[in-house]
Amino acid sequence: MTGHTWTLLIILAVAIGALITLINSRLRFHPFIALMTVSVGVALAAGLPVEKIAESLETGAGGILGDVGVTLAFGAMLGRLLSASGATDRIARMIVDRASPRSLPWYVTGAAFVIGIPMFFEIGLIVLLPLIFSVARRLERTHAISSPYVYLAAPAIGALSTLHGMVAPHPGPLVAVEGLHANLGMSIAVGLLCAIPTIIIAGPVYGRWIAPRLDVRPDPELVAKFAGNGDAAQGSAAGPQVSSEPEEPRANKVRTGWALAAVLVPVALMLLRTIAELALDESSPLRHVMAFIGEPVIAMLAGFLFALFALGYRSSLSPDAIRSELTDSLKAVAGILLIIAGGGAFNQVLEDSGIGQAVESAASGLHINVIVLGWLLALILSFSTGSATVGIVAATGILAPLAQGDGSLHTSLLVVAIGAGSIGLNYVNHAGFWLVKESFGMTLGQATKSHTAIQTIVSVCGLLMALLVSVFA
Repeated sequence: MTGHTWTLLIILAVAIGALITLINSRLRFHPFIALMTVSVGVALAAGLPVEKIAESLETGAGGILGDVGVTLAFGAMLGRLLSASGATDRIARMIVDRASPRSLPWYVTGAAFVIGIPMFFEIGLIVLLPLIFSVARRLERTHAISSPYVYLAAPAIGALSTLHGMVAPHPGPLVAVEGLHANLGMSIAVGLLCAIPTIIIAGPVYGRWIAPRLDVRPDPELVAKFAGNGDAAQGSAAGPQVSSEPEEPRANKVRTGWALAAVLVPVALMLLRTIAELALDESSPLRHVMAFIGEPVIAMLAGFLFALFALGYRSSLSPDAIRSELTDSLKAVAGILLIIAGGGAFNQVLEDSGIGQAVESAASGLHINVIVLGWLLALILSFSTGSATVGIVAATGILAPLAQGDGSLHTSLLVVAIGAGSIGLNYVNHAGFWLVKESFGMTLGQATKSHTAIQTIVSVCGLLMALLVSVFA
C-alpha cells in the first residue's frame, strides 16, 4: 500500500474515534449531528475539494432517504396501524391460546416472530407486554415455574431483536441492502434462514436455562396496568388459556386472517419479486409486473393500504383517530430517519474521498473474511455509540467497496452479518436495554444476564449461520 493509502486509513480510524467520542462524551451529540460533523471533517482531512463537500453530503443523505426513508415511513405507519386496530394483539393471543406451560415459550416465540416482521424491537416488545404479563402472572399462581416473566420474555426478546437486526424491511438491514447493492428478496430469504435457528437458541433454549437463575418480579402496578386486575388466564387440561380478562376493546375485534395477511403482504411481495427474477425470462411481462410490485416502496405502500382498508376502517377506530395514530408513528421514526441520512452522508464522503478504495486495498492484503469483518465492525460501532443503526450504516459505508454488489448470495450474507453485529453487546448505552430492565423490574445484573446475553447470543449465532451458509455460496 502507498503512503496516501495509509493516510486515508488513519483518517478513517480517527473519524471512527471522533464519532464514538462525540456521541458518548459529555457533549452527548445526537448521532445525526455527530455523523454530519465527522463527515465534514473527513472530507476536509482527505483533501476533498471544498466546493464538492456540500454536494457529497446532500447526495449521500438524499440518496439513502430516497431509497430507504419512504419505505421506513410506510413501515412505521403499518406497524402503528396493526397495533391500534388490535391486529397484533389478535395474532399474539391466537398463537398462545391453549398452549401448555412447557410449550408457551415456543408460542410466544411464534407471536413475536410474526409481530416482529413489521415492527421495531421496542414497539414490538411494548405490544407483547400485556400478553407476557397476563400469562406469566397466571403461571406464577398455578404452576411451579421459576421466574415466569423471564421464561416468556426471553423468547420475545430473542425473536424481536433477531428480526430487527437481520431481516428487511427493518431499517438497518434495508440500509445495508441499499448500501451494498444486495438483492432485497434474497437478503430477506437468507435473513429468515439465518434467523430461525438463531431465534430458537437465543429465545426458548436460553430462556429455559436462565429463568430458574433469575428471580425477576415486575412492579405489580405496571403488571396491572398492562394485564388488568383479574386473572389473565384460565386453567384447562391443555394448560393456561388466555381469557377475555382484561376484555379486549372493540378496536381489537378484527379477523385473525386479515391481521396475518396485513403483516405478511409486504414481505411476500418482495420475495415474489426475487422468485420472478430467478425463474422468469427478462422479456416476461409477469416478471416486469412482479419487479414493480416487489420494489420496497411499492410493497410497503401496498401492505399499508391493505391494512388501512382491511383493518383500520373495519375496526371501531374513527378516520380521525387513524390519522392521528399515523401522524404519531412518523414522529417516532424521525430520529431514525435523521441517523440514516447522516450515515448516507458519511458513506458518500468515504466513497468520494477515496477512503473506500483504501479500505478495499488494506482488506485484500490482510485476507480477512469480509463477513467476519462486517460483523466485527458493526458490533464495535454499535456497542461504542449505543446505536445499532449507527453501527450498520457506518459498517456498510466502510465495507461497500468490498462487497460484490451484484445481488449475489455472498452480498446478502454480508447484510445479515452486519445486522447481526449491530445487535450484540446491547448494554446500558442502548435504549432497548433500559426498556427491558424497567419493564420487568430487573436489577442491572439481571438485565445483563437476560437482555444483553440474549442479544449477544443472537449476534454470535447470526454470524455463525451466515458463515455456514457462505460455505455453499
